[in-house]
Amino acid sequence: MPPPTLFKHIALASLLLAGGTVCAEEPTVLTLQAAAELAVQDNPDLAQMLARAKAMADIPSQAGTLPDPEISFSAMSLPVDNFDTRQEDMTQLLVGITQAIPFPGKLALREQAAAYEAAAATHNAQEVRRRLLSDVKTTWWLIFYLDRALGIVDNNQSLLHQFVDIARTKYEVGEGLQQDVLLAQLELSKLLDQKINLTALRRNAAARLNALLDRPANSELKLPADASMQLPAVLPEDRLYEQAEASRAVLEGGRQDINAAQSRLELAKKDYLPDFMVDASYGARDDMPTGDRRSDLLSLGVRVNVPIFAGQKQARAVDQRTSELMQQKYALQDQWNNVRSQISQSYSDYRRAREQFVLFETGIVPQAQQTVASMLSGYQVNKVDFLNLVRSQITLFDYETQYWKAFTEANQSLAQLSAAVGSDEIYE
Repeated sequence: MPPPTLFKHIALASLLLAGGTVCAEEPTVLTLQAAAELAVQDNPDLAQMLARAKAMADIPSQAGTLPDPEISFSAMSLPVDNFDTRQEDMTQLLVGITQAIPFPGKLALREQAAAYEAAAATHNAQEVRRRLLSDVKTTWWLIFYLDRALGIVDNNQSLLHQFVDIARTKYEVGEGLQQDVLLAQLELSKLLDQKINLTALRRNAAARLNALLDRPANSELKLPADASMQLPAVLPEDRLYEQAEASRAVLEGGRQDINAAQSRLELAKKDYLPDFMVDASYGARDDMPTGDRRSDLLSLGVRVNVPIFAGQKQARAVDQRTSELMQQKYALQDQWNNVRSQISQSYSDYRRAREQFVLFETGIVPQAQQTVASMLSGYQVNKVDFLNLVRSQITLFDYETQYWKAFTEANQSLAQLSAAVGSDEIYE
């Protein structure tokens, strides 16, 4: 009886011959939903935008708070011959406090402008999130298509190998031509070239998706073998426009930028009005050398700035803020035009890809499959020449590839349309 270690070696050899290694782990299947969740959790670009929004949310309370008061300590009318604090009546040890007070309304406007800017930053982060999800879904569907295309290439290679065997057999028995064998081998070489290109494209797409998921670019990606083949109807363009006006984060962020610019304009107009500086100091005096008591002294004061250079300063600031407000309004209008353009393009792309998918699924691909089967039967009984058989198979290969391409482009357009609208509620 063989020793137990021999059984272990045999088992290990069996595993290796089966095509696997003992310690290798199969990559986890990455679904579309899992990819989206990973991107939202780990993408560094989104994380930095969220951190920026959080930082800006802490600014309004700072902008709306009075400046810190200043406390001073000093000695007044101190004789330098002996530094005796009792010699002169006006000698005092002073403790003072100074508080700057902006004209009423200025602090509120500063806080208001900062609050609008913080809200705009939050909406910008939401816009980055939407764009990230669109990029992830678009890249995921590209990899899904490339996997299907590579599968079609492998299937066609197997079929062409069968054609080569049939052509070679007929040639050997004198019923075929050598050029048929050479033609099939040429088509096999073309398929190999396509496989090389598709493999490189998949590697590049996987690197992009890994980067979006904050993973090493060379991490292996395994996608599901199947996906839902339903392509739902979407809302009309006008309804999508209305939805985008209420849901698109970049538009709301632009509105908040306008509000912030308006607040800064109002603040610039208030800069014509003076700010105040309130001073208070307490002077402690020592008793006289004779023992008589001296009273301590309290000093109060108010200072104001006088805008005597209003024409060169405040007026120019108002002009600046007015131009900035107009800039934000024009920027919002331009952004709204871009949003409508994005919606229309994605909507058109989806309708085109969806119609093509239905056409390939219900008409072109089944007809091409029937043509290939008929051609193969005819070739085997010498009623169809080999060139037509190969051409029919190549045509089927092209149609099957276009079928999956149309399906992929439809799903990519849905992802882009959802990002353009700023909502997932785009279906009828």
